[in-house]
Amino acid sequence: LHHYKPTPLYVMDEIDAALDFKNVSIVANYIKERTKDAQFIIISLRNNMFELADRLVGIYKTHHCTKTVTINPHKLAAHLPSAAAESAAIPAT
Repeated sequence: LHHYKPTPLYVMDEIDAALDFKNVSIVANYIKERTKDAQFIIISLRNNMFELADRLVGIYKTHHCTKTVTINPHKLAAHLPSAAAESAAIPAT
């Protein structure tokens, strides 16, 4: 579809729900590598789908109010090794 008639935005809801781990990775890598001229909003519960995401948006409800949190996984990954090293330096009691 993207090669036939490209559009700037795609919204996909759980396209990976019925796929196994290997095929989810194939779809995720296809979207990441071959569709650089479009934006994708993909609703997914699969780790290997959002491991390749540029942004993650979480939506949750608390006290009868819907809230969102946005994460840039690349910035988060940059901070994780230092946080892991700091926690390893703290002696266990």
